[in-house]
Amino acid sequence: MPRPVAGRRLLAAAGLTLVALTASGCGGSVHKDDTFIDAGVTGLLDIEVTECFSDPEYSDFAGENVVLYTPCVDGADNQSYMFVHAPEAAWDRDTVAQLGWDECGKGFEQQWTSQDESGLDYYPILPTAETWADGDRAIMCAVYDPEGRLEDSVLPAAVVGD
Repeated sequence: MPRPVAGRRLLAAAGLTLVALTASGCGGSVHKDDTFIDAGVTGLLDIEVTECFSDPEYSDFAGENVVLYTPCVDGADNQSYMFVHAPEAAWDRDTVAQLGWDECGKGFEQQWTSQDESGLDYYPILPTAETWADGDRAIMCAVYDPEGRLEDSVLPAAVVGD
């Protein structure tokens, strides 16, 4: 018997909290994938290209996981480096995820050449079935440091206009 939607959301929130706590507390290398965060997390839809933001954390005030805009110069967990717009179609998570990995990967290689040379990694942040139904076709591409926090913007100067 399928679990009620509220139960699935609670399990998803608990899973994200566990991932975030594991990622922030272990001191080792972290891998983020297309399940790490999605467009349904409060605060994410406020993040624009080039902006930095936190990993999802539970907020007592909001009663759910949230991400926060963080000035890149203050250090952050992630930075948005581009958006990919998925074509109009029926929701298919696997197809949208593949598009995100392909296009975010191309954008990553254009800006940083490789993960080995830059020490950075990337992941796509996908719409959810709910945001897709509301017309959301944006896939955010985020860059992060698997070994810790970003100390400042990691975007090449030409991208941010320096």
